[in-house]
Amino acid sequence: MCGISALLLADSSQAAVGELLESLGLLQHRGQDAAGIVTCGHKGRLFQCKGNGMVRDVFTPQRLMALSGYMGVAHVRYPTAGTPADSEAQPFYVNSPYGIVMAHNGNLTNDSELRHFLDYDAHRHINTDSDSELLLNIFANNLQKTGKFRINEQDIFSAIESLYSECRGAYAVTAMLAGFGIIGFRDPHGIRPLVFGRRKALAGSGYDYMFASESVVLDALDFTDIEDVQPGEVIIVSKSAVTRRRLVVERQITPCIFEYVYFARPDSTIDGIPVYNARLDMGVKLARNVKRALGAGMDIDVVIPVPDTSRAAALQLSHELGLPYREGFNKNRYVGRTFIMPGQEMRRKNVRRKLNAMPTEFKDLNVLLVDDSIVRGTTSQEIIQMARDVGAKKVYFASAAPAIRYPNVYGIDMPTMKELVASGNSNDAVSAAIGADRVFFQDLDDLVASCRRFNPSITAFDTSVFDGKYITGDVSDEYLQKLEARRSDASKQKPEPADSEVIGLHNYK
Repeated sequence: MCGISALLLADSSQAAVGELLESLGLLQHRGQDAAGIVTCGHKGRLFQCKGNGMVRDVFTPQRLMALSGYMGVAHVRYPTAGTPADSEAQPFYVNSPYGIVMAHNGNLTNDSELRHFLDYDAHRHINTDSDSELLLNIFANNLQKTGKFRINEQDIFSAIESLYSECRGAYAVTAMLAGFGIIGFRDPHGIRPLVFGRRKALAGSGYDYMFASESVVLDALDFTDIEDVQPGEVIIVSKSAVTRRRLVVERQITPCIFEYVYFARPDSTIDGIPVYNARLDMGVKLARNVKRALGAGMDIDVVIPVPDTSRAAALQLSHELGLPYREGFNKNRYVGRTFIMPGQEMRRKNVRRKLNAMPTEFKDLNVLLVDDSIVRGTTSQEIIQMARDVGAKKVYFASAAPAIRYPNVYGIDMPTMKELVASGNSNDAVSAAIGADRVFFQDLDDLVASCRRFNPSITAFDTSVFDGKYITGDVSDEYLQKLEARRSDASKQKPEPADSEVIGLHNYK
């Protein structure tokens, strides 16, 4: 999963970098592996700073001062395809044609086919293992076909329309053409989110325009008229106009439902669905599930969330069950998300560093822990043991999401099927594996209903991690086997190549 943004200011004498930096801080939860910003200034000159690390580590004051220009593209990343090398930090840049910069959130499912085409037919050099570089070069190759000295909006629409027919999978994209403007577009299924807004220019006349992965970015920066970029839609913002066109219309839009469960900030609204409200409703439905399962044997004393994402669901669940809600874990906010971290032992250690159990909330009580999901089970197992270590009598565990049994192919770096604790296992087997007295999972129909309640026009979601139904229709067993090999913990322990320098633009380090 990644976070992307792009900004164009009406006043070309102003610098976009400050607000691009702020956008990345607001999207840091979507990627803590790498960060980057590319800006465009006078005469189309591009300026870049990117590298591995958190936003606060990559961008020093000296580096930021070098990023001049009134428009730019920004990205935070953790890798779902490729490697964590510096060279794969985004945005990516290609000089021909016209100087193109691109940031991508998602994952292409036909990357092998595209790599072959770019090498053997388009003769374009690909420098990394990232599918985002493939997406950029497909776009560049399509623009190259115009053969024009200067392009216009129609040329861009035609290039992206061809891209839609060539690239399969999930992609929300922000791009910039040197000296021309910024672009935002989403895949035809709308799997990954992208929003667009404007505000009255802070200086002078006209409007500033911005794209971002989540609405919270635009809210925080005082943008108005915020709307979702529609699936299959392209929006082009130049210095003089905003032009938009929906190039592909699928029968259904199918946003990734895991955005609402886990990834998105609770104060964001995605495709008309307020994330916080959807999570509250997940708690209502999960409470009914717990009540049905325990019946007369209900012996829970207290409901405790696993911070932070599960708080809304746990709060509403406790209300529905008429049980006290308590904060039993104190969180160290400076440790990254654990299921993203490579290696089981690393994840185990980081759970203990990340959370500390407060004995007064557990001692001699039967507790119901609520989390957003159970992935490998490593984190859940450690948390349950922590509760027992400080005196809990019984530890029940409730997941606001259904059992995750299949890998994600659309941009979430979930583990292989073999590493998913629920894959091929019953609920009782999962309980035993993570050391819980009992596990409760959300029903898939209830999860979908919790999201649809706030936007009934969305009739389906990407729920492939729960049911194995991949909506793009091109995910074969062979593809999943290759994905297994790429994503296994063993493969992630391979050393990074010694030469992983960022090439292309000068990188301000």
